[in-house]
Amino acid sequence: MKDAQILSTFQELPTAHAWQDRVRADGALVFDACHVGVILRAVLFVVAVAGVAAMFGTTSFLDWLARASIVTGGALPATLAWLIVACSLKKPLSRRPRPVQYTAGVVLGAVAGLYGCGLLALAGFADPAPWTASAFAGALLAGLLVAALVWRVKGRTPAATAARLTELQSRIRPHFLFNTLNTAIALVREEPARAEAILEDLAELFRHALVDQGESVTLAQEIALARHYLEIEQARFGERLRVEWAIDPSAGGARLPPLLLQPLVENAVKHGVEPSDGGAEIRISSERRGEMVVIKVTNTVPAGQGPGGHGLALDNVRDRLGLLHDLQGSFRTALVDGIYQVRIEVPVAGGAAP
Repeated sequence: MKDAQILSTFQELPTAHAWQDRVRADGALVFDACHVGVILRAVLFVVAVAGVAAMFGTTSFLDWLARASIVTGGALPATLAWLIVACSLKKPLSRRPRPVQYTAGVVLGAVAGLYGCGLLALAGFADPAPWTASAFAGALLAGLLVAALVWRVKGRTPAATAARLTELQSRIRPHFLFNTLNTAIALVREEPARAEAILEDLAELFRHALVDQGESVTLAQEIALARHYLEIEQARFGERLRVEWAIDPSAGGARLPPLLLQPLVENAVKHGVEPSDGGAEIRISSERRGEMVVIKVTNTVPAGQGPGGHGLALDNVRDRLGLLHDLQGSFRTALVDGIYQVRIEVPVAGGAAP
């Protein structure tokens, strides 16, 4: 299946590296400072606060610019130090109770404030050095950053829950279940081995839908699940369903939210194969490009029809991908000349195994 025209509609995103830990019920990581997006927002926030603080006591723009430069010269290294230390302590902090994590974030902020004050004192810009004020300012800013990161992590819970419920419903929706069982029954006498394989694929789909797999799984696991689903649909649609795989083994370690690829493959079957008497071609591919992995699900659509549906599954996938990878992840769709494609970009190795 040719998709050169579709690829030209997408824009490349800069490469990045991120690391995600699994959130545990007994010691959840309540703030995660290891994201590039988090680092950028934290730096911009602290620089903005430093600029506003420099306005006090200034009489002209040049005076403000000089004060802002001095304050930023101490605040920016302190912020980066806080982010680096918080990120390096991510794994041990995840094993501690939440109050300990909150306290650690604030205490690190106070230490970072003292560090920034020390830099200004050594450079001769703070005489006498405001040690106490710097420590309290660092603790306050760190507290605000921790609160923002906590709100971000809490946003994962309803999204993941809704996604799991949606996928569970799609796994057990009556027409899919009945069609699968009817297909297996029809093959029991003539092709018992194939009927058994279909039931095994169905059992695998249920297992993935019902078992808690944590915050993320590997792309290789998602590909395996998609193969189970398409094997079932292949028995149902026969020659109408034409599947092409182009999988890069070196991309298999990329992290994705559980059951992310499955609804995309289902959409390709529902909107590409089902409404067309001649069926459709579906192509699933992955490719490693430097520090990023590109995943594509492409399908032909019947003439005169759009992608179909209400876009709920796509919105769900986009939201879950954003929660896991933030700015490092990319999700785009395009319909060009009767070929519909979903394109996903994620870091090569996003985090630890669940």
